[in-house]
Amino acid sequence: MIVGNARYVKREDLPETVRVFPLTGALLLPGGQLPLNIFEPRYLAMFDAALAGDRLIGIVQPALSDQGGNDVARPALSSVGCIGRVTSFAETGDGRYITSLSGVCRCRLLEEIGEGYPFRSFRIAPLMADLSAEDDEAAVDRAELLRVFRAYLDANKLEADWESVERAGNRTLVNSLSMMSPFGPAEKQALLEAPDLRTRAETLIAITEILLARGPGDTDTVLQ
Repeated sequence: MIVGNARYVKREDLPETVRVFPLTGALLLPGGQLPLNIFEPRYLAMFDAALAGDRLIGIVQPALSDQGGNDVARPALSSVGCIGRVTSFAETGDGRYITSLSGVCRCRLLEEIGEGYPFRSFRIAPLMADLSAEDDEAAVDRAELLRVFRAYLDANKLEADWESVERAGNRTLVNSLSMMSPFGPAEKQALLEAPDLRTRAETLIAITEILLARGPGDTDTVLQ
């Protein structure tokens, strides 16, 4: 996979450890783009370190259950996140960074590494299947995905650029719809952890159909 100016093909192309940015409700998938507005000092320091090094940062949600105690500063994290490369960066003049991360591959967090920085870092196990050239796009039921997507837009009186949608390949379509979906943290994590593109598409369809059955505007958590 080529992301920005870097090529990620084998395990050696990825670091043993990655800086982690905990974000509730955020979803980054391989090939996706996640814009970020960075203002907290510890995360400004994180991006400074990333830009000075490999430009990689892990986007991980806090754990969905209360399994890590009450440490607000260092909450328990979900076991799976996604590594992103900083591919866009701008300073605002008022101390903030406006950046964009491009998804490289998902990873499992193995153990936290204490490095003396204000941000957190973890040893990781990348999910190397995300870098594979093998394509499982044909396994996606594109017609059903588009049917449900159109029904959701109609129910919520929303519009879409259908010309762009029709041009998008199945991988881009599934991952883009997953990232922009107005779902809760549990649904976002389920989409992230789907083992393959077909399962992610089926999960996306199922969650959307549940929301459609509930009625327009209801985006409360549907996975328990």
